[in-house]
Amino acid sequence: MRPALQPAKFSPANEIAALQPDFADPIAAADFPRTILRFRNDRWAKAVGLSDLGDEQWLAHFGRFRPLEGSLPQPLALRYHGHQFRVYNPDIGDGRGFLFAQLRDGAGRLLDLGTKGSGRTPYSRFGDGRLTLKGGVREILATEMLEALGVNSSKTFSIVETGEALERNDEPSPTRAAVMVRLSHSHIRIGSFQRAAYFDDKALLERLVDYALTKLYGEEPGDNPPAQLLGRVVERTADLAASYMVAGFVHGVLNSDNINVTGESFDYGPWRFAPLWEPGFTAAYFDHAGLYAFGRQAEAIHWDVAQLAVSLRPLTEAEPLIAQLERFPALYGEAMARRFCWRLGVVHTHDAAAMVEAAVRGMVATQRPIDRFFQDWRGGDPRDGAPYAGEEWAGFREAIAGFEASGPMDHGYWADPLPCSMHIDEVEAIWSAIDRDDDWTPLHAKVAAVRRMGEAMGDAPDLP
Repeated sequence: MRPALQPAKFSPANEIAALQPDFADPIAAADFPRTILRFRNDRWAKAVGLSDLGDEQWLAHFGRFRPLEGSLPQPLALRYHGHQFRVYNPDIGDGRGFLFAQLRDGAGRLLDLGTKGSGRTPYSRFGDGRLTLKGGVREILATEMLEALGVNSSKTFSIVETGEALERNDEPSPTRAAVMVRLSHSHIRIGSFQRAAYFDDKALLERLVDYALTKLYGEEPGDNPPAQLLGRVVERTADLAASYMVAGFVHGVLNSDNINVTGESFDYGPWRFAPLWEPGFTAAYFDHAGLYAFGRQAEAIHWDVAQLAVSLRPLTEAEPLIAQLERFPALYGEAMARRFCWRLGVVHTHDAAAMVEAAVRGMVATQRPIDRFFQDWRGGDPRDGAPYAGEEWAGFREAIAGFEASGPMDHGYWADPLPCSMHIDEVEAIWSAIDRDDDWTPLHAKVAAVRRMGEAMGDAPDLP
């Protein structure tokens, strides 16, 4: 059992109160026509002491949003700004979600329960504040796959169908509606700091820095708390960018309001898993310039973190912030090597970067699917096999020869003829079965298959 998934007693919290009244707006959830439980993540419910809730209690809390005793007395729509495709937008915030509750896991880590599709807020603008059921299903699939592949990701905690019919311009309508609850290590974004800086609210900036360091990172502020926090964000986000690449994942919308200061990935809209190592592969149909393409994600995240540095400038001199930002490229390279070795099932060594470069060259030259490559080499030693016998793989065959296996390979998953993947055709087929026949069997089967792969993969490497 992974340490974060150890059973725990329910431990409510309301630490967000320290940021009020300037940080969020108290609101009420929408009154939905129906609440039909479609998904409950009992693995993570156990980790936060909520697995004993019956389905009626579950729906009362996560469909009707009755407060959890001892936590937030009322939902809060968080205020933030952000760069969206590098254009600053001061008119955003939680437009179809809110912070519902805070609580702690067995290790004492502060976690948030936040929503998506829970109704209109002061920041909804022209939106209806709703979520399509398809969007909820897609978020289940994204978060389960990312968790299995070692990405630091929010967890889809609950999906409740609400009995509403929604009109959407970019998919067949009317379509079914749902409300989702996600479990996250905070919802404090780079955009939260940007808003405070925009309004020249130095007091809020200081409270945000202190909250992030003490409540989220568990650190005492040192001589330069803003630079201290930026350093932690640089470390975590460099690792996040590398984890996306090694997983073959494209987030799709890496705006600064979508980057959590804990380095945890969240908010999955037009995501995709790239079948091939194709740097220009994009997930969002509206990303015409390829700003957030597969191979540009590290650049995008680094740019976003630079906006955090700009926001922190009222609190400190530029030099210590620049020094922290300049660490990002090297940390990203180290994380790429560390995580690539983990997925490949070999011990990480000082010369791993050259091996990773050779592997990527081989995948690009031969169009070998990403998931197939890792399955082949972790599940066996196919260096003499036909797909890897050509000159395109010569550098990788030579480089990998000096690496030792990093652990047992006796899990049944490694004997499977095909890797567990999450490509768009299968995602659409899973949704089609639900939409057409209300058949949830393919979804549940896929979640089980992904979790089985996660068991075989084991725990992802920690930051050094």
